[in-house]
Amino acid sequence: MTLELIAAPSPNFDARRAPPDLILLHYTGMQTGEAALERLRDPEARVSSHYLVEEDGRLFQLVPEERRAWHAGQGAWQGETDVNAVSIGIEIVNPGHEWGYRDFPEAQIATVTALVADIRTRWSVPDARIVGHSDTAPHRKTDPGERFPWKRLAEAGHGLWFEPAPERIAALGQPLGPGDEGLGVVVLRSALHRLGYGLMPGGDYDDDTRLTVEAFQRHWRPEQVDGVADGETRARLVGLLQLAQVESVTGVLN
Repeated sequence: MTLELIAAPSPNFDARRAPPDLILLHYTGMQTGEAALERLRDPEARVSSHYLVEEDGRLFQLVPEERRAWHAGQGAWQGETDVNAVSIGIEIVNPGHEWGYRDFPEAQIATVTALVADIRTRWSVPDARIVGHSDTAPHRKTDPGERFPWKRLAEAGHGLWFEPAPERIAALGQPLGPGDEGLGVVVLRSALHRLGYGLMPGGDYDDDTRLTVEAFQRHWRPEQVDGVADGETRARLVGLLQLAQVESVTGVLN
């Protein structure tokens, strides 16, 4: 599809220190798209994004991609703690969990998919670095959330997705959850950290681990967002790490 940009300049940006290599997806989490657009352009709010995608598919550009927009806040992905410095931020209009979370309309997802594809023609963005705000900030964010069609985006060629066979799920045994300790938790936390989450390796299934598992599930296991690392959650994590490793070596996922 042909993208038609609507200029809506925001003053809220500064200089980058390096080319962007991460795409960060958000939902606006406000009652209307108009309110979100106004806030993203308000100098006093000191927030912005590079793009905003309305529910009807309209696409607004607020900040040039060459500049550092202010959308990510405190967080981390794959060791980078200044997420704004390395990312292009896309705000997707949706009321979010606070105001009546709902499915993302077809026209909106078509625009988001085309926009991600277009961005990747200009910048080198690996599939493992197309993530959501909740991935970079599990302690404070839930967007774009479990209703966002991450699988569809990956099937279009943008992002990672993995669905394990039943035998891989069964091989991982009993679920791990809050209060658990030991080798299984060490392996889980290490794997989440390797994928990109800010969670540090350790042997306790503490609240940080629960929130990180919830963030993982919102993105990669949206049918179950409960913070419990059952066999399917862990099997998906292992498969995603394998895909990310293949991508880093060959540049492809197949």
